[in-house]
Amino acid sequence: MHILIAPDKFKGSLSALQVAENIEKGILKIFPSAKIEKIPMADGGEGTVESLIDATGGKIIKTIVKDPLMRDIESFYGILGDDKTAVIEMSAASGLYLLNKDERNPLLTTTYGTGQLIKDALDKGCRKFIIGIGGSATNDGGVGMAMALGVKFYDVFNQEIEFGGKELIKIHYIDDTLIDERIKESEFIIACDVTNPLVGENGASKVFGPQKGATNEMIKMLDLGLEHYGALLEKKYNKRIINVPGSGAAGGLGAGLLAFLNAKLKSGVEIVMETLKLEEKIKQCDIVISGEGKIDYQTEFGKTISGVARLCQKHSKPLIVIAGTAEDSENLYEMGISSIFSIVDKPMSLDEAIASAPILISKTTEKIFRLIKAFNKAL
Repeated sequence: MHILIAPDKFKGSLSALQVAENIEKGILKIFPSAKIEKIPMADGGEGTVESLIDATGGKIIKTIVKDPLMRDIESFYGILGDDKTAVIEMSAASGLYLLNKDERNPLLTTTYGTGQLIKDALDKGCRKFIIGIGGSATNDGGVGMAMALGVKFYDVFNQEIEFGGKELIKIHYIDDTLIDERIKESEFIIACDVTNPLVGENGASKVFGPQKGATNEMIKMLDLGLEHYGALLEKKYNKRIINVPGSGAAGGLGAGLLAFLNAKLKSGVEIVMETLKLEEKIKQCDIVISGEGKIDYQTEFGKTISGVARLCQKHSKPLIVIAGTAEDSENLYEMGISSIFSIVDKPMSLDEAIASAPILISKTTEKIFRLIKAFNKAL
């Protein structure tokens, strides 16, 4: 029996690799001679670096960059096993979690640290980049990121602008003549599962601004700034930016990456599956086991399970899903999932479930494969 284990993390509890290892323990109790392959998964958001590093034998690189308020912090990114591909989570340098609640102010926050991560990876020889752009504290359209890579932004008085979303409305001229030349030799892929445009009712400022500390007045100011900035980008680079789905992601960082790095937007889970060659591995196995901390109606919209299910359905492979909790999951069976199991086996608090997750995952897996063994005997 050839079993492929391809789970996402259990957020707040276990990494994708740890989930896979505990599923493996449960399988081996029942089928000790099974051929098992573990592929830690992610959907382009938090945990993507760790997942891809674990799966490819890559390495984590730690470096000092600026946080959203231009303070020095230790950050990180990954280089895959090929030594050429960098995986960056922008939130590791410019994320909301780096700020206290009273520090959140998208008029001031910057993506400069994200640009520093890109530059450090260029220095280490990387020429392919996968950039996850969720969880930002910023609304600067990627201006800070571009500054770190050599782009200069001038106001009408020919003075360089400062950092933060409040400065966008001041931009009169963009000078990219000193942008890092290695960018032209590189490929940039944006892992993004939101489709928000840069501005408007569904834009970066209106939809995501409040969680970053923006008041209604700030939102109006930020949206006007992004609209002005987006128009400058479209004129300078002669390409659509403002209404491209995903250009509003991470406070408009999507737009900045499209413009300055000629990046391509792709679904996060699709990028991960392609990088890990998941389809080929699914073709070769008998059963696929996946998992995630919570399964609900959102699972089908670009989450890891949805991508794995699509490939299993395509190649007629059974997919068993193990979850911390499963709610409103009936529609997921049409996607290609054979069965969904929750690891919670008795009344318990969330803290108890998180603490007991390793043993609960192993025990649930063991029960599943006892049933499979009994079924095989019956045949």
